[in-house]
Amino acid sequence: MSEANDRAAVSEANDRAAVSETSPLRRVQADVVRWLWVAWRAFMPHLYGEPGETRAGRILRRIRIGIVVAACLVTLQSVLLVLGAWRNDRQIERHLGVAEATVLDAGPRRSTIEFVTPDRVTYRPELGVLYPSELDNGMRIYVEYDTNNPDLVRVRDRNAALAIIPAGSIAVVGWLVAGVALVITTLVERRIDRRRPDIQDATSLSSQLSS
Repeated sequence: MSEANDRAAVSEANDRAAVSETSPLRRVQADVVRWLWVAWRAFMPHLYGEPGETRAGRILRRIRIGIVVAACLVTLQSVLLVLGAWRNDRQIERHLGVAEATVLDAGPRRSTIEFVTPDRVTYRPELGVLYPSELDNGMRIYVEYDTNNPDLVRVRDRNAALAIIPAGSIAVVGWLVAGVALVITTLVERRIDRRRPDIQDATSLSSQLSS
């Protein structure tokens, strides 16, 4: 019986030691979360009106709404970019054709190519080739194209996964710019709010002197 009690005491002591070791980490995590929440509340104000809202406050609130809407539109555009690339891949893979192509004009975002299909028809897609990075003028490459629409063509062994990073970067930059703009509008609003009591005091003093 004594041995069982000793084991229970040792187990309880170990549990307490584990809690004491992890509790500082948990406190730090809780402090970080609390700090982030306070910073969010401080610099990302509400987007809805309040009773007694001033004209300047209403204008700044509408500006903030416009900033958030613009950031959402940029994000939506990034998502549509990835979805469009995925859709093009699916269309090419349904009617897959493979050909050897020559790079006529290489660029980071658009590269013009020329290729010949098995039926001896030469194509030079007006929109260039999909996923054109790391191509050079005169390079011979293999491409995959939609046999029903040869103008839709991509570099072989490349797919929509390559569009995720550029599209995500656009979305992140958009939200960073929006965050900076929201912070600026918040600081402007606070400066106006600090000046308002001084203006009210000056108006009150002026009315008292005139009376």
